Amino acid sequence: MRAPLSPSRLADIVDQARGKVPADLVVKSVGILDLTSGEVTVGDIAVAGDRIVGIHETYRGATEIDGRGLVAVPGFIDSHVHCESTLVPPLEFDRCVTPRGTTTAICDPHEICNVLGLTGLKYFLECAAVTVMDLRVQLSSCVPATHLETSGARLEAEDLLPFKHHPKVLGLAEFMNVPGVLNKDPAVLAKLSAFSDVQIDGHSPLLSSYDLNAYIAAGVRNCHETTSAAEAREKLAKGMQVLVREGTVSKDLAALSELITTERAPFLAFCTDDRNPLDIAEEGHVDYLIRAAIGRGVRPLDAYRAATWSAARHFGLFDRGLVAPGQRADIVLLEDLATCKVHSVICRGAPVTPDRFRTRPDVPPVGLDSVKLRPVTAATFHVAAGAGASPPVIGIRPGQILTDRLDVEVARRGDTLVADISRDVLKIAVLGRHNDNGNVGRGFVKGFGLKRGAIASSVGHDSHNICVIGCDDRDMETAVNRLIELRGGFAAAADGKIVAELALPIAGLMSERPFEEVEQGLRRLRAAVRALGTELHEPFLQMAFLPLPVIPHLRITDKGLVDVDRFELVG
Repeated sequence: MRAPLSPSRLADIVDQARGKVPADLVVKSVGILDLTSGEVTVGDIAVAGDRIVGIHETYRGATEIDGRGLVAVPGFIDSHVHCESTLVPPLEFDRCVTPRGTTTAICDPHEICNVLGLTGLKYFLECAAVTVMDLRVQLSSCVPATHLETSGARLEAEDLLPFKHHPKVLGLAEFMNVPGVLNKDPAVLAKLSAFSDVQIDGHSPLLSSYDLNAYIAAGVRNCHETTSAAEAREKLAKGMQVLVREGTVSKDLAALSELITTERAPFLAFCTDDRNPLDIAEEGHVDYLIRAAIGRGVRPLDAYRAATWSAARHFGLFDRGLVAPGQRADIVLLEDLATCKVHSVICRGAPVTPDRFRTRPDVPPVGLDSVKLRPVTAATFHVAAGAGASPPVIGIRPGQILTDRLDVEVARRGDTLVADISRDVLKIAVLGRHNDNGNVGRGFVKGFGLKRGAIASSVGHDSHNICVIGCDDRDMETAVNRLIELRGGFAAAADGKIVAELALPIAGLMSERPFEEVEQGLRRLRAAVRALGTELHEPFLQMAFLPLPVIPHLRITDKGLVDVDRFELVG
């Protein structure tokens, strides 16, 4: 919330708005998108401090920007994002996406909180206090997400309540424990009760009928896990805000774009959830969602409304979302409305320049020694062949984080189950990294397409244990042991050697390097892993969702295979 304005400051705003004195900043002769009509009208925009004080009239400014040939739209809002999934800390996330027009982001530090608990939450709040953009930090509601995995921390209602009224907090982040809500788990109800008077974000893939009614009635207000138009229609009809997601792995815009109409746009918003710097560099951030939606036939008015005004109103941020007097001066200047080509950005009343990022206070990193796993051997990954049927195999769906439960006969070699490259059935293991309990979940996965080698990651939603997929136990050993040396990250191995890697030592989730270097590291990883045979767009992040035991249908954690539909371990 903004601090109250003094009478003298209000008097100055009135004078600038009336053109009696020069405004602090004026964008001259710019097209202004009217989100009430879709019309673009040329005029001036006057800014006093961090607020817009006038539009369409003729203004003088202490600083003037020539807006001829440009179109001004409100700053974009990412309505649900995990900054950690961009693989850089919040200050680098800020530097990466703000120049692309994302001036507000609603983030859930769920990933770092599952590793570090309150230390991670406090780190994000410290970062949010100094970002150029307005970074809002929702309180992570499910740490751990379930009892079916081992996390590095636990946050209960009493741990979160002291932060409820923090100026950067809007409410409770995505409530993933749907079974806990429906089964009236006491700890779950305690959290919902404690935050029943503020925003509660949702996470309810494929939920419908009576169960969806109960979930919404418990106080949950939105969902970013909607993957079909039919699912979205039911959620919208029952009062949920649907956050249309287009991330690196989860790509739902194609399925939902038909719903982005003038009638429904007020009840929709855009989010990225998990989008890495390589995709941001090649495609964009929220600007990409706008561009892609328009490319699919969505009217520009509806796309820009969903990306700005609709998101702002849903989250109670009534001071933004329009280019209009009294609104926060977050303005994106576009070269072209249809392609959302960003020319420049004004955030909090000042142009976004490299100097604004350089002059921010620094926030020291945390969690640099979060990988506590001891070195492994090839024997760690042996899977004994029992007398009965083969275990179910995880089937991935490219472009989605939903998985299938496959009844596929797993190859045997003597008394062990082994990978079968010819049928693309590879070995997968999740190793607990938060303590020395020695937990290892072992299984098989189909759909990665590796012909040799192994890939390993310390990014594994939501508890972020180490996940490894491979054709060969020795390469799996090599990849995991290199991750231990790196203190977390991504690694690819072949023939007993590391062929590519990216260190992510901040909680095993984020790099200490600038986002440009992370982007280049991802390019090298992509090339190395494609040389091993996969054709997946982003295999490391696709793998990162396989330990997520709240997304249907079959998952794997450090405790073993998980049947998500039954919410229980397999076998």
